[in-house]
Amino acid sequence: MTADASCDQCIKGSIHADQPLGKEEPLYGLNTYIVGNRANPRATIVMYSDVFGLPFPNNRLMVDAYAKGGKYLVYLPDFFEGDPVKVQLADIVIPVDEKKESTLAKFTGILANLPAFLMWRRRHTVPHTDKVCMEFLEKLRRAPYGTQKIGIVGLCWAGKYALRAARESNKIDIDGVKIALVDAAVGLHPSNLVLPEDVENLIAPVSFGWGEQDTRVKLELKRKIEEIHKKGKYAGSTVPKVEHKIYKPGRHGFAVGGNPDDPLERACLEDSEKQVLDWFGRWL
Repeated sequence: MTADASCDQCIKGSIHADQPLGKEEPLYGLNTYIVGNRANPRATIVMYSDVFGLPFPNNRLMVDAYAKGGKYLVYLPDFFEGDPVKVQLADIVIPVDEKKESTLAKFTGILANLPAFLMWRRRHTVPHTDKVCMEFLEKLRRAPYGTQKIGIVGLCWAGKYALRAARESNKIDIDGVKIALVDAAVGLHPSNLVLPEDVENLIAPVSFGWGEQDTRVKLELKRKIEEIHKKGKYAGSTVPKVEHKIYKPGRHGFAVGGNPDDPLERACLEDSEKQVLDWFGRWL
């Protein structure tokens, strides 16, 4: 795939350097970017991207990074069903170099795109989005190779749904046995969380990634989630293994939209990739 012209300044760091290697194919009703070990994968990883979806080259390159070791078959489904947020908005929301963007330019750009974004959100309500995601995962779990382990990683908007996939309420029945949709989950700068609902009754281990300077996903959420899980344990609930990692500077979108020319942001890009692979290496 050739990168969109509007993404000339998209990430070109060590983990996002090359052109995407995978292919788009229809899978379980969704157009899906597929890359990795198709013959004998150790497990399957599903990435639920930020709102910029499949057209955003950075998302495809992240998937390539998860597949590069040859262990996993990795899917990037079009959970937005052909209707992602326009890639042009990425330059405003997560510019490659925030220091070069004036506050006025950012504010003006957001205002200009706000009506279209609000309309987009009306088309992608929580019930609809949740249904699309869980149905894909259910079909994947019920596939002939359904005994294979499944991990899901969700970025920003998608972090919420990655966490929900790990909840007990989303178990499915296979041959009379209740099975979890996923075996492990990762949420990187997960936005729009509803607490305690989105993090209660987890049955799969979850790894969180938070940005110290994230102005859209506040670090305070980490403390609140830890308190919810602490209370759950005191009440006798079984809480799976949960970890939290904090990134510095960790501005919003650090796992996909950081500036690779800035050593600190480059470290966020590389360390968040390692977080995902370490977590799945442990549980899948």
